[in-house]
Amino acid sequence: MDYLMLASARGPLASMHALDVMWVSFYSIGAMLISVLIVTAARKWVNNGVLSFIIRLFAFGLFSVGTILMLLVVLTWPN
Repeated sequence: MDYLMLASARGPLASMHALDVMWVSFYSIGAMLISVLIVTAARKWVNNGVLSFIIRLFAFGLFSVGTILMLLVVLTWPN
């Protein structure tokens, strides 16, 4: 009957404890929120085009890191 049972933890973060995976998800949500706030601030207060582009590029990178971390958390879901 073992072939009918799903593995308890699969995915790239399967070796971590469930609460550690929860903290990774919080960090990824925080990274995405901070990136949105950075883009909003860059659009509202930065008038220099080159500086605004660099700030937005940094925010895009931060958002990408948050997205990748959240994908890792979701792929490790069945715990």
